[in-house]
Parts: sequence; structure tokens; C-alpha cells
Amino acid sequence: MNTVFFKEASEENLNKAAAILREGGLVGIPTETVYGLGANALDENAVAHIFEAKGRPQDNPLIIHMPDAGWLDRYCGDVPETARRLAERFWPGPLTMILPRDPIVPLRTTGGLETVGVRCPRHPVTLELIRRAGVPIAAPSGNTSGRPSPTTAGHMLEDMQGKIDAIFDGGACSVGVESTIIDLTVTPPRLLRPGGLPLEALREVLGEVAVDRAVTDALKEGEKPRAPGMKYRHYAPKAPVTVVAGDPEATAEYIAERVGEKTGVICFTEYRDRFPACTVEALGPAADREEHARRIFDALRAFDATDVSEIFAQCPDTEGLGLAVTNRLKKAAGFHVVEVQE
Repeated sequence: MNTVFFKEASEENLNKAAAILREGGLVGIPTETVYGLGANALDENAVAHIFEAKGRPQDNPLIIHMPDAGWLDRYCGDVPETARRLAERFWPGPLTMILPRDPIVPLRTTGGLETVGVRCPRHPVTLELIRRAGVPIAAPSGNTSGRPSPTTAGHMLEDMQGKIDAIFDGGACSVGVESTIIDLTVTPPRLLRPGGLPLEALREVLGEVAVDRAVTDALKEGEKPRAPGMKYRHYAPKAPVTVVAGDPEATAEYIAERVGEKTGVICFTEYRDRFPACTVEALGPAADREEHARRIFDALRAFDATDVSEIFAQCPDTEGLGLAVTNRLKKAAGFHVVEVQE
């Protein structure tokens, strides 16, 4: 298959991409979080091709993308008032809500669940594509399953060249980690995946929000994921990752005592000089959690172009977007985490 690369959001390109989606094809779409692998969410065959292109397990549910909250009642049953409040406050933006599935949404799209994840992305190209296609777009991250998510069209091309019909270049993603997922079918609402909208912002609107165990620990064998990214090893480069959590000065010292010639290091910018013999990817200043989110997937991907045999990663704290970055690092490491005391 020849993958078409759309570099400009011209009328012609938008119409071509919308036609591909309507006709059951796959299009790489830009969002503010990461690039997604989009297909018509109501077309079971198109959705099946998403799983094939990614090598994604069939029980891993997909998120459907819509252009505004006016589409909620088309594809969700019993939309609660809390969902409308959250949409009014945070859409378009990096928030996915888990709601009851309307029967029009195929079970293949929801991973066999009677719930569906819905969001409205904050990117003008993708919003216009959805409107022109006239259907909701199912779109997991546009990477081969298990690899770091793509935050540029070039990243997506690395994984999907020849596997999908087209990729739309919408520039670098401004957030850099996937959307936050909140389950509104339970009481209290439950955070299933931390992402580009901080937990603190959700609690300002909802009050009590429970945090699912899968945010900090791996699911047990046989447990069924209720949202993308809960069950399987994700975001991983080829070399094994060890996450080192604790005070930044202490974690930098711990890593420096253990590095070798083929060690890769992900660290805060202040500490990069501690590792002169290593391949280093800096996340930004230790206190800048937004920059950590923008850089984390780029950093993980970068090591695949090197000969590193192991990777150590400094871990931010869990305030704000730090919770999402910590979650992605732990999943990339298969939850191999070292806690360092001061």
C-alpha cells in the first residue's frame, strides 16, 4: 500500500482524507495529545484494520472522536449531567469520558464493552476532517502496538508507512501525552488513565474522583481493560527501561553510579552533565511538568536509533501532568521501578 502524506490542510486534501475515512480507509490524524490512527468508528471492517495495522490486541478498546458535545447523544446512552459539564469545561481538549454505549457503536470498537470512550480533540485539522467525513472517528495512538506514541507525523510514518492509506501532517503535538480517561459510569467517577488534563482539574468539577489501581500498577493476568493503555506493555523502546523515582538529586546520583558505555539516560535538564559518557535525552527542567509531557515520547523513541542496551529514567513527581508522565514511564519499564530514598 502506498501511504499518501498530506502536508497541507488544503480543501482538496481535507476532502480526500474525509473520503478515505468514509470509504473505510485509515488516516493518521493530528491531535493536541498524540497522532491517532483514524477510521470510521461505525464501520467494523475499518476498525478491524486499525487492530491489524497496529498489531493491537482485540480486547483493547478504542476511543471515538467527535467534533463537539452535540454528538454525545448520537453515540452514547444515558448521558449524565456530569458529562455535559465536563464537555462544556474541557472540550475541545485532552479529556476522554467513558459512557454507556449506544448500540450504533459496534462492540468491535469498544473492545467488547457496553461502554464507549468519547472525546473532542483540540486540533483544527482533525475537527474539520470529522465534520467532513460525517462520522465519528475511532483513533488509538498511531504507533505499532507497544512502541512509544507518535507526537509528529514523521514518527507515525516510521511505524505506519505502507500499512495505512494516508497521514495528515498537523505539526508537533502541543500536549505530548494521550488524553485523560475518566469513567462516568461508576460512583464516584474513576480515573482510568492520567493524561493531558490533570486529575486536579477534574476534581475541581466533579469533587471526589477515585484513581484506578491500573494507573500505578499493572493489571493482573485475566483482567479486562476498561480503557486504552490499562493492560498491555506500552510506550516501550527496544532497550529495557528502569524508572528511578524519588528526589531528583538522589535519583541522579543513583543513576550515575550505575551507568556504563551503552547506557541511555532520560533525565531532567539540570542533571544531564552528570552522564558525560552516556546517550542522554533531557526532559526539561525538573519543575516543568508540561515540558516533560511534550518530550517523553520523543525521548523514548530516540533511543531506538542508538546502540544503548539499557535505559535509566528519572521520574517526575505526580502533581499535575507529572502523574501522566510517571504512568507512561512505568508502563514503558513494565513497572520496573526503583524507589530512591534521600
